[in-house]
Amino acid sequence: MEQTELTQTPLQKIWVPWMSTLLQRRRGSSVPQFTNSPTMIVMVGLPARGKTYISKKLTRYLNWIGVPTKVFNVGQYRREAVQTYKSYEFFMPNNEDAMKIRKACAIAALQDVNIYLTHEQGQVAVFDATNTTRDRRELIINFSKENGYKVFFVESICDDPDIIEANILQVKLTSPDYKDCDKEKVVEDFLKRIECYKINYTPLHDEYDRNLSYIKIFNVGSRYLVNHVLDHIQSRIVYYLMNIHVTPRSIYLCRHGESELNLLGRIGGDSGLSERGKKFASELGLFMRDQAIQDLKVWTSHMKRTIQTAEALGVPYEQWKALNEIDAGVCEEMAYEEIQENYPLEFALRDQDKYRYRYPKGESYEDLVQRLEPVIMELERQENVLVICHQAVMRCLLAYFLDKSAGCKVESFFLNIEAVNTHRDKPENQIARPSDAPLYRHRRPVPLASPAPTKTPRLEDLGETSPPCSNHKLQHLASLELSPAIIYAFTPTIYSRHFATVKIFL
Repeated sequence: MEQTELTQTPLQKIWVPWMSTLLQRRRGSSVPQFTNSPTMIVMVGLPARGKTYISKKLTRYLNWIGVPTKVFNVGQYRREAVQTYKSYEFFMPNNEDAMKIRKACAIAALQDVNIYLTHEQGQVAVFDATNTTRDRRELIINFSKENGYKVFFVESICDDPDIIEANILQVKLTSPDYKDCDKEKVVEDFLKRIECYKINYTPLHDEYDRNLSYIKIFNVGSRYLVNHVLDHIQSRIVYYLMNIHVTPRSIYLCRHGESELNLLGRIGGDSGLSERGKKFASELGLFMRDQAIQDLKVWTSHMKRTIQTAEALGVPYEQWKALNEIDAGVCEEMAYEEIQENYPLEFALRDQDKYRYRYPKGESYEDLVQRLEPVIMELERQENVLVICHQAVMRCLLAYFLDKSAGCKVESFFLNIEAVNTHRDKPENQIARPSDAPLYRHRRPVPLASPAPTKTPRLEDLGETSPPCSNHKLQHLASLELSPAIIYAFTPTIYSRHFATVKIFL
């Protein structure tokens, strides 16, 4: 059977520089642009206010939606410059030698920001430091203007002593600054360090800083103040920050039980559960009851196989259309052998780039990530949730929760119910792609794993070494083998401790 022409010409995005001609060099960038100029997210606040936690969460989110983002933690530069930390006296305002070192570290980090945004196709840089003085913020603003970057400040304000103490105990005890130190001495020294910063701390001011773009977060999200949001990325940042919370919780991800179409080796469709699938659903209900989780919410897609899996739990559940399986378009309910026979070029294109490939009249993994963003946002707002979903959907959710830089505790549970394996390995023999055949239908942002921080901050020869580039983790997860009836359990971390669990059922 001769294949009908299904592949369309790819759409191209155009880079429009904002202020500086220095950005013209980015016009040839192969990375789709989410912004019309690079953006610096600048953290502001006293120590132990969760700035690093916010930085990592934001970076994970922005990378997942396809905006190349990296954190630049000035504390790491300082620890590289000063190998041995002695006491809070290093942070005293009258310690001139230390002040010079700290400023040099900030400048070194800014130089790396410039390398990342100008030469490495980065679009957002998170500048993670206290930035508590107007002088330091003016330095950053001037640097951004010179290079044509937009600036968005995120100030974390907390006057609740219980939250501050909990943060110190959870994070600072494991900090390299306090390795092998007594707990009481750590708390005492760090509280004195905070007092050193308070001497010159000038919060963002409603009147003085009225022309700046910023969000203030009070006491871990009890109140917010947003000012002068300029563009789409800044509005997405505000939207995300107003949805996250730090309440301890568990998030369970579970693929539906084996379906009738799974048994036939056909993709998509809306079939019900097989007998083994029903048995798995029953075992899942018993398992969840044994967990004795209070106020557990259960989410499903609109498809029969997830709904039937949820009904076995005997609890109310919510249906999300956004959780529906990836739409295979004209290939719905076909076996892979049939797709290869009827649409050989489409079959080969998908094998060459499974993440970006879009089924004719259907979806790609790129499309699926965009569809799932409201689900991620709502998961960040919720407490204990069981999500019963599908293979492709679960891969995309895993790409978000398994971001190593943000940190997640992951547990797997095997319920010992057999099921068919719906995973298909990439074949060795592929037909050659014609030179004029586009590989993708559309170019859209690729969800990225958050890049690892620069391991060796530099105070000299700033231009010679570049931070590592982002790795496209979701492209790998697009081929992750997930059998029917799989459960993942995650614990998204606050600071360095586990405050939420993502649990996986296998």
